[in-house]
Amino acid sequence: MRPSQRGTPKRGRKAPRPKTRRKSGWLGLFKFVLVSAVLGAFALAMLVAYYASGLPPTDKLFGVQGTPSITVLDVGGRVIATRGAGVGEIVPVNEMSPFLPQAVMAIEDRRFYDHFGVDPWGLARALFANVEAGRVVQGGSTITQQLAKNLFLTPERTFERKMEEAILAVWLEMKFSKDEILTLYLNRVYFGAGTYGVEAASRRYFNKGARDVTLKEAAILAGLLKAPSRLAPTENAEAAEQRSQLVLKAMVESGFITEDERAEADTVKPKVAVTRSSPGADYFADYVLEQVPSFIGGTPQEDIVIETTLDLSMQRAAETAVLTALEKNGEKLKIGQGAFVALSTDGAVLAMVGGRSYAESQFNRAVQAQRAPGSSFKPFVFLAALEAGYTPQSIVLDAPIKLKGWNPGNYKHKYAGEVTLIEALARSLNSAAVRLIVDVGPKSVAAVARRLGILSHLTAQPSLALGTSEVNLLELTSAYAPFANGGATAMPHGIVKIRTRSGTTLYERQGSGRMDAVAPVFAAEMTYMMRETVRMGTAKRANLDDRDAAGKTGTGQAFRDAWFIGYTRDIVAGVWVGNDDNASMENVTGGSVPADIWAAFMNAVKDSHEPGPLIALEGNPAMDVAGGTGWYEDPSAPTVTEGEEDAGGYVEISPDASGAVPLDGAPMIGEEDAAAFDKMFEDNFGEPTPEPRQARSGN
Repeated sequence: MRPSQRGTPKRGRKAPRPKTRRKSGWLGLFKFVLVSAVLGAFALAMLVAYYASGLPPTDKLFGVQGTPSITVLDVGGRVIATRGAGVGEIVPVNEMSPFLPQAVMAIEDRRFYDHFGVDPWGLARALFANVEAGRVVQGGSTITQQLAKNLFLTPERTFERKMEEAILAVWLEMKFSKDEILTLYLNRVYFGAGTYGVEAASRRYFNKGARDVTLKEAAILAGLLKAPSRLAPTENAEAAEQRSQLVLKAMVESGFITEDERAEADTVKPKVAVTRSSPGADYFADYVLEQVPSFIGGTPQEDIVIETTLDLSMQRAAETAVLTALEKNGEKLKIGQGAFVALSTDGAVLAMVGGRSYAESQFNRAVQAQRAPGSSFKPFVFLAALEAGYTPQSIVLDAPIKLKGWNPGNYKHKYAGEVTLIEALARSLNSAAVRLIVDVGPKSVAAVARRLGILSHLTAQPSLALGTSEVNLLELTSAYAPFANGGATAMPHGIVKIRTRSGTTLYERQGSGRMDAVAPVFAAEMTYMMRETVRMGTAKRANLDDRDAAGKTGTGQAFRDAWFIGYTRDIVAGVWVGNDDNASMENVTGGSVPADIWAAFMNAVKDSHEPGPLIALEGNPAMDVAGGTGWYEDPSAPTVTEGEEDAGGYVEISPDASGAVPLDGAPMIGEEDAAAFDKMFEDNFGEPTPEPRQARSGN
């Protein structure tokens, strides 16, 4: 037989298939799968390691992150405003109310304790539900995936981002226990209203800590996770209630609560904390928040609470008074804005309105706007005169006066001739005020104003008598407080105490004791004169039926500003109206709209304040000094608007040859012309300068 034929099978018979080939095929497939799994696991491990290498140290994940929350409270403990990203203390999951983690797992991730960070069953369930509904109704992300997104990723919805989320979720499961992951999630997730974490959210919405949350409250909080802003109980109570019912149903389905517990919880109506006090209170919140760093030595490092002097009841009354007047008169009289401040007689801010709408403009016109006060500055002139030797019954000449071409005339060129200081202030007679400041000296007047609380720069020249130096409403109002309280200084203040959320005091206001800015007798005499201004003078529209009031009107050049500052026994309040662009109003004087706003506020809050005599006049000898009778005692006298003097009893003097044209009830010059009055004591008035007077001690 030939070698080539050796081993050749016989014809007609098939050779048997080797068994080793079948075995080797299965073995190869097994090896391929095994190698692929190992390579896949290795690749996954490398991906996890790659993303983990760029993550922050894990020991910092349990620290408080974000901007500390600042809660501003009114004098009664009611919330005025809350600022910053509220981040409460870290509360471990085993210390918080058990309803909180249960409610969150029931609605967000029922299989949380059963998966490895990614839940295939959950993904399949969500996919089926979304296909069946024809839209996205469920999400497949686990709590761990959501935590990974919150900690490390951006909110964009891309396939790459979802892959990163899944990989990081696996890493978190490898690094932390389930309880640690749930603790991290519940203490970092956003619950709306500027709050992060269950502790901050529980305090914001229910005024309690996460340890004390009830079943119904936990359901409401868990329901917020889907849409924090839309479902917040403070913004949409009905939507929050409907969502909480879904959460409670899910808790029953997950076995966390019974049907009876769900039914009982459904009947409960939790008391939700008010997070927005009034539309305009944010002006005051801004005012106090600017002061916090200087009071506590820097920016807050944890959540803080600021206890303030504001009274929310008065705040709402102030806002109503301002907005009502602007809605009634704004368009007709071309008034674009208004501002209001109310203080106690020791300077505590009780109400503050910085404009007609905080939402439209956060510029605080009560604090930040510098405007010319017009005749509302005159009380400082008259006080300087009293201290220099005048009395309320002293005579001053009201007649045309000319200072180097400047003619500070009265409205409609009407002059009263010789008048008492009482009448000059009540009628807001400009030429009389200018004569007084020339006599006592502009520097003395500026010093008096600064002593009472005016901090803005004052140009010490005769035009200061008519309010040409700009001030803000808050400082002008506070400068009237010494008149109201009998002579004591009264620096405006809004903060009583600053403390941490845990109760540590960072700042507390301490009383410094009484310091007199004005001798009591002069405070009494000024109060008497300004009381007559309200009773029968330019501020008659501010007269109150049930109690005494005193104050002074002011009207800016060309009706650009209108003011009224006045006080009762226990409240000092100031009003300004005008336009942000400095446009003129339609003949609006301080005795019109501002006086109406002031009176509306005082009448609105009268029930919370006992009527009584003005403090400065209570038992003071000045009652005898200014107790005579005169034109102002006539109850039948007609109402006098600022600058519009009644002809009866007046000496009408024609304008001088210079043809001076008064601008309004308180004509003024601009400060740019101030250099023309440097030599204010030169003999250029047209009549003799008054004889020097001996200063009064006030004792």
